[in-house]
Amino acid sequence: MMNSDKNVFEINGVPIGDGYPCFITFEAGPTHQGLESAKRLAKYAKEAGGNAIKFQVFDPLRLVADPDLPFTYQVLINADSEELETVTEPLRDILLRRQLKLEEWRELKKYCDEINLAFFATACFHEDVDFLVEIGCHSIKIASADVNHLPFIKYAAKTGLSIQLDTGMASTGEMEVAVDAIRAEGNNNIIIHHCPSGYPAHLESINLRAIPTIKQLFSCPVAFSDHSVGWNMDIAAVAVGANMVEKTITENRATRSVEHVMSLEPRDTKRFVEVIRETEVALGKSRRVLSEVERKKRDAVRRSVHAIKDLPAGHIITEADIDYRRPGTGISPDRLFEVLGKTIKQQKTAGSRLEWSDLV
Repeated sequence: MMNSDKNVFEINGVPIGDGYPCFITFEAGPTHQGLESAKRLAKYAKEAGGNAIKFQVFDPLRLVADPDLPFTYQVLINADSEELETVTEPLRDILLRRQLKLEEWRELKKYCDEINLAFFATACFHEDVDFLVEIGCHSIKIASADVNHLPFIKYAAKTGLSIQLDTGMASTGEMEVAVDAIRAEGNNNIIIHHCPSGYPAHLESINLRAIPTIKQLFSCPVAFSDHSVGWNMDIAAVAVGANMVEKTITENRATRSVEHVMSLEPRDTKRFVEVIRETEVALGKSRRVLSEVERKKRDAVRRSVHAIKDLPAGHIITEADIDYRRPGTGISPDRLFEVLGKTIKQQKTAGSRLEWSDLV
């Protein structure tokens, strides 16, 4: 369901867009170790309070023509250290570790339905899109490498499913062309992902200020696909306006394969969601509106106009007669100009608070 005025639509009954809580997606496509591992990661995502889990559904042998095409990434040296080691291996081998049989994907999608967890997937070929539609995938993601693959983007957009467009290493012009291609098919359910490159990403490449810029340019929800270690960048992304965060999860960060090092382990996922929700509460509203508790606390520490000495009835008040003391429940100091020159009706003793009823 799309609301064009607010650039909001729903996935699995959950609204995505400005004015709504950040939609939290856990990425398990590169980190699962098979069907049972994928199910466990989905369970962890749901128990943590996530809204969706994402996988990658495609044929690696078809996608990567060169079996020796190298891919470089970093892994933890061991589970007891944050020291990194650089690894290079054939990309095809990496992608083959992520592959499941079609029946396994069906079983996994059924499991996600049973626990009411939205199922997202990256697709690479028309057949992948057809299969994802068949099993009831909630949203299709276009990989950053395919941001200029317009025939494929248009085919995915025709499904009417939400399209998540990854834009890592894409120029603004390429993003514009891709978004126009999706909208030309009558599909306005678009989420643009700001995705820094690197496995893991380096701080200098993250550029979180791009998030509000992308939102302004394209008038659609913007997601942050986090490739950094920990969750600091996700919190910062929420603070600058991200409508969705996508964070990779793993059963073991020390697994010697791509993306595990920058992933969250199950023990961390619940706190990750809690911190995002706490951040949203703390962000509050753009206008400063004081609560009743804040007003009472404010009045307790502010000051009121008091008599600094005995003031007889008929006395005309001068600044020399005035002192300022807590609490601030009487005449406030910023209204002193309304007090000076007034006449005291009845005697006021030194230290007593002046009230408007004391003055004529």
